[in-house]
Amino acid sequence: MELSPFELPGALHEECGVFGIYDPAGNCAQSTYYGLYALQHRGQEACGIAAINDREQSFHKDVGLVSEVFDRETLQRLGGTMAVGHVRYATTGAGERENAQPLTIKYVKGTLAVVHNGNLVGVEDLRREFEYRGAIFHTTSDSELIAYSIAQARIWSSSVEEAVQRATRDLRGAFSLIVMSPQKLIACRDPWGFRPLCMGRKGKAIMFASESCAIVAVGGTVERELDPGEIVVVHDGQARSIRTNCRGSGHMCIFEYIYFARPDSVICGQSVHEARVNAGRLLARQSKVAADVVIGVPDSGLDAARGYAQESGIPYSVGFVKNRYVGRTFITPDQSSREQAVRIKLSALRSEVEGKRVVMIDDSIVRGTTCRQIIGLLREAGALEVHMRVTAPPFIAPCYFGTDIPDKSRLISCRHTPEEICELAGADSLEFLSLENLRKLAPDATCGFCEGCFTEEYPVDVRE
Repeated sequence: MELSPFELPGALHEECGVFGIYDPAGNCAQSTYYGLYALQHRGQEACGIAAINDREQSFHKDVGLVSEVFDRETLQRLGGTMAVGHVRYATTGAGERENAQPLTIKYVKGTLAVVHNGNLVGVEDLRREFEYRGAIFHTTSDSELIAYSIAQARIWSSSVEEAVQRATRDLRGAFSLIVMSPQKLIACRDPWGFRPLCMGRKGKAIMFASESCAIVAVGGTVERELDPGEIVVVHDGQARSIRTNCRGSGHMCIFEYIYFARPDSVICGQSVHEARVNAGRLLARQSKVAADVVIGVPDSGLDAARGYAQESGIPYSVGFVKNRYVGRTFITPDQSSREQAVRIKLSALRSEVEGKRVVMIDDSIVRGTTCRQIIGLLREAGALEVHMRVTAPPFIAPCYFGTDIPDKSRLISCRHTPEEICELAGADSLEFLSLENLRKLAPDATCGFCEGCFTEEYPVDVRE
């Protein structure tokens, strides 16, 4: 896997971000471009936009960052009074161009464009059923199954929104969707609410996005989150809600607050920035240590480091400088290159850590491949002690709903105790956020949470 300009090797990844807009004034592709730019952190492998002009669909997608895939001429050509867009990181399906979204299909009822955030479970039987009916799959993504299911349901439904309702009610897993037909824009969340999806407005424009920061980026005002299972239909400038598939408050992925979302986003009423600050405060109460300075590993560890410093009284400082200009093709996917990438991506500030006892805050330890190298940078810069504090509990199980958490054989906490991990990482001490405190980090959230990767207890039966 290539190193993106935004991530360290070994970092967690989330599948994607979605954006959709209806605007009678037109030029929706341009607005979608800015929305995707704001969601770039959710996926850097591929991106795409589909738009509707006079009920005719056009699209453009490719591998690469938003700024690499789109230029002024392409956006002007797309135009649109409706548009949907997608940024992708592959958790199912390879990262090739054919797996880029939006998925666009032509069928007996017209055209559809679908963008999807999340992963389904137990889809093998559904894929096999389609194949026996003669379906030819052009991608290896489970998103195509959703598109086919909607298209099939539309044949026997009176409207595209009824088709979305029928197609999604029996699906298991995570799916925040935006579906675009020639006349309607439809947003939908799965009944468990694993992945975020919010709605906003700007004048007569109505828009949907994975995170509130994308709506703000295009000058819109966030109106609300879609409820788990809710379907919102936009037609002729009017939005209406279908709640037939709603089941409760849902189970938002708790890692949205710890790592995935941008800190300026608000998810289910909870500021992401404040949740990360809270995580740092909770860690400080949970695990006190004598130290001279608190630092965070960029970027998601920075807010938590501030919280730790505020609670503990230990001064906060910037301990690392992050190189944000490393190209996507800089790193080859072998371990030695991954290790070298840490040095290229991060540099320790000697003036801030030399001769000091350092508390280093990071968001998680997954495979444990980079902890020792990051701590080594601090040692080389003269840190006397390095005490690692992690704003998530140990990962003990994979994720089935769109987060790139691998199987148990590659999770370091399934093979080593915290004491052993501390020794392997070269830290003087190591503490993970407890499960009890994990459940306190988002006190303003109006939703329940999925903690399956920390407890191996999932809201959905993941058995095939």
